[in-house]
Amino acid sequence: MSIATSPQVWPDNASFAFTVFDDPDAQTTETGRLVYSFLRDLGFRTTKGVWPLTGDGPRSCIGECCETPEYLDLCLELQRDGFEIGYHNASQNTAHRELTAQGLKHFAATFGGTAITMSNHYNCEEGIYWGDDRLSGIRRTIYNGVTRFGNHHRFFGHVQGHPLFWGDLCHEHVRYVRNFVFRDINTLRACPWMPYVDAARPMVRSWYASSEGSNCETFLETISEANQDRLAEEGGACIMYTHFGHGYVENGRLNKRFCELMTRLSRMNGWFVPVGTLLTFLESTRGPHPLSAAERATLEWRWLAQKIRHGTS
Repeated sequence: MSIATSPQVWPDNASFAFTVFDDPDAQTTETGRLVYSFLRDLGFRTTKGVWPLTGDGPRSCIGECCETPEYLDLCLELQRDGFEIGYHNASQNTAHRELTAQGLKHFAATFGGTAITMSNHYNCEEGIYWGDDRLSGIRRTIYNGVTRFGNHHRFFGHVQGHPLFWGDLCHEHVRYVRNFVFRDINTLRACPWMPYVDAARPMVRSWYASSEGSNCETFLETISEANQDRLAEEGGACIMYTHFGHGYVENGRLNKRFCELMTRLSRMNGWFVPVGTLLTFLESTRGPHPLSAAERATLEWRWLAQKIRHGTS
């Protein structure tokens, strides 16, 4: 299903906008430095998600947090160079309310606390409106059937009175939260209303969407030469969802195809800014968009169809 959108005028006479939100799963200081040095040299400025704290219990996945000094140094260096540091929950493990509050405080003290851009970590049960709470009505029922109720009543960040509740803190400290991911390089065509406000999910101030690229293989499929050209022709905006720790570096070297495609993209007339900068610009030109029930149904049906067919995040 295609969603029409009016042409968008971009700063600096750019033809389109492109950015990335990189979730920190499986990323080490070494692999992060390789990827981000390459992006920096090409002129990209994107968003690097982090975990402020180590958290409680054994690690749920490979990946470093900001309590590792070398990794923190890298993150601060990137921020000084114009990259945005985003929030990916307090840690890679489920965090109770007190630990989440501590994580937000630590994040603010380290990186600054204004206009935080966030994505939920899949494994954290304090996820905000996550699992089947991403969807409404019959679409939630279908989703639960497809996932065999594996994500039914599993996430509690928005559930008042629960030990994992932090919805009020999210509304206070976080500006933008990612929800739906689409298999279209033009994120703005798939979700022309972003950043949007969802009255049914009031603890998030604004939502945004992304384009599928969870690992190196799917990232490269989405940013193929043909898709790059279409993004420019449509004057659209792409917010790639990925994990730069998943397959971009092998034996100490960057994936060759990734280097080729990103170099090509850098030579096009794009506006290459972090996710928060892009969303703030869209909001300033359009105003915060209150999502209607019909618009929400459109997004949910499209995402659910892709989830069933491809397993989109």
